[in-house]
Amino acid sequence: MDPALQPTATLVLQARSADGRACEALVRQFMRPAYVVALSIVQRPADAEDIAQESLMVAFEKLDSCRDPACFPAWLMQIVRNRARNWLDKRRLRDVASEDDAPAELSIAPGETGMQKGLLAALSQLTGPQREVVLLHDLEEWTHAEIASTLGISELMSRQHLFNARQRVRAYLDPAHAPKVNHGE
Repeated sequence: MDPALQPTATLVLQARSADGRACEALVRQFMRPAYVVALSIVQRPADAEDIAQESLMVAFEKLDSCRDPACFPAWLMQIVRNRARNWLDKRRLRDVASEDDAPAELSIAPGETGMQKGLLAALSQLTGPQREVVLLHDLEEWTHAEIASTLGISELMSRQHLFNARQRVRAYLDPAHAPKVNHGE
């Protein structure tokens, strides 16, 4: 059987036994989601890629400490989140000399279109959990059940984060379509 088609828990058990094909299948399956989670925190594509790769290396080194192989995705994403937050802390220490404490924005590569720039700017307005959910759902096409299991939240919370994130992105990209709030006036 092709390792990529096996359940995650089976791949984890095989990877613990130093099965190179199982390790490779896990990397193929989780590199991009790890990158997306890191990107949602550090908001710099190149740094997110480094963090995702390092996180996978750390996960494989500590694979025996993953108590439940079926929970590997959640365990891995927590490693990614921790490493990304640590990276942010180090960056803040380096940037202490900077006078303006403006929030970090997703970096924009040269040659990106206006819509891409607007979307990246809109994503930078979201909370970390909102970015994680919207990127995993809309880019990676994960279900709310998969997101909830991996991020340690309920499916309802995953749906709520997605709903709120989409509203904020729409409002940022087109303020004329921002939801109107009636305060009893």
